Amino acid sequence: MSTHPTLAFIGAGNMSRAIIGGLISNQYPAEKIWATGTQLAKMDDLKQQGLHTTTDNSVAVAAADIVILSVKPQIMQAVATDLAAAVQHHQPLIISVAAGIMCDSLEQWLGGNIALVRCMPNTPALVKQGASGLYANPRVTEAQRSQTEQVMQATGLALWVDSEIQLNAVTAVSGSGPAYYFLMMEAMIAAGEKLGLSREVAQQLTIQTALGAAEMASQSDIEPAELRRRVTSPKGTTEQAILTFIDQGLPEIIANGMQACSDRAEVLAKELGN
Repeated sequence: MSTHPTLAFIGAGNMSRAIIGGLISNQYPAEKIWATGTQLAKMDDLKQQGLHTTTDNSVAVAAADIVILSVKPQIMQAVATDLAAAVQHHQPLIISVAAGIMCDSLEQWLGGNIALVRCMPNTPALVKQGASGLYANPRVTEAQRSQTEQVMQATGLALWVDSEIQLNAVTAVSGSGPAYYFLMMEAMIAAGEKLGLSREVAQQLTIQTALGAAEMASQSDIEPAELRRRVTSPKGTTEQAILTFIDQGLPEIIANGMQACSDRAEVLAKELGN
């Protein structure tokens, strides 16, 4: 496999476009990328960038070293089954970014005996600040792992997990995680308004504070718990807020919510696999 393997994105939706945009900005050759969709007109912008576009998934698969499956989970079985002959003939690496579809199901639909990586990305990939969990089946080589990292790191962080079941935990932490922070922002904005700020001021302060805290945590070797302690002066204003959060059960609420998220991911995987 070359330094720039040929990629085929089956489905040219938001996640595919986020990955493609990251690759192009990292100087990945556009002519080494295929994208498929149901209407060519909706992919004109990709064609203008130098990508190959087609409505025939099998044509794209036949040209590719790596196939990225990025269609809705509800139609994945039909799409994968239609691709089985092309995949079996060409034997590309398969990367699935479809939530909830287990490796066993994908392998069965694609005809078996394939190198397959499951990826759980998240929506900040759209602004190249994504966090993805990756799991590889035993047929994925070290070279293919490296190529997977090259693709998925185009939109942010990409980390491997040791077992497929851990992707449910990835879903609970980072896959669904952006929504948790958005909810926290909602609550802070509303509280800021209640305390007398205009909505615009409360919103700008909340978003910038979230951005600054994340940047501090990202750039520091210190764990978030210690960073929190360092800005929480005894008997100060921050301590009063933190003690209230803890007293009213915020850590337990977060843990329970993430457990529910993980449990639901497991149930959906079984349903979609059938």
